[in-house]
Amino acid sequence: MTQVNLNITFRDTVNAADPETIEELTTSCNIFYPEEIAVARELVEDRLLKGISCGYYFFFAEVDGRIAGYTCFGPIPMTRSRFDIYWIAVFKAFQGTGIGRLLMQKTEDQVQAMNGRRIYVETSSRNEYSPAHRFYSASGYHPDAVLKDYYAPGDSKLVYLKILTEDTCDI
Repeated sequence: MTQVNLNITFRDTVNAADPETIEELTTSCNIFYPEEIAVARELVEDRLLKGISCGYYFFFAEVDGRIAGYTCFGPIPMTRSRFDIYWIAVFKAFQGTGIGRLLMQKTEDQVQAMNGRRIYVETSSRNEYSPAHRFYSASGYHPDAVLKDYYAPGDSKLVYLKILTEDTCDI
């Protein structure tokens, strides 16, 4: 990874133009299927429509006022202090600049502030996702589960986990 000096700002609010930009961003990565891109856009639209009650939280990294990358995360329903990172993506032109790492850190800090103890990330086992696998490992996540042939034959779901705070017996 090359550290680049960029004027990066972050925001956690969703703007009306964000769904289209997120569609462009996820398309630029050249790995997501069209239905995945549609879901990424839908989650942003859901936040615009329902606000925080939708359960999706966001961080947007901006360079010179334009989105360079984002995360979408939220608490996992019916769990105690568990969170999912649904999306973390950076425009192709900004990959390798450290923006993803900064977004991951901001997301983890916010999850901890929301009393989150564990973060899960689900991803594909396809070769195109190897950079994502390396990114998660470098960010302190470890493979926790594999669901064979989950997405399609030969395309398993990999679940990565990072424990932010050890659980206590508070039942």
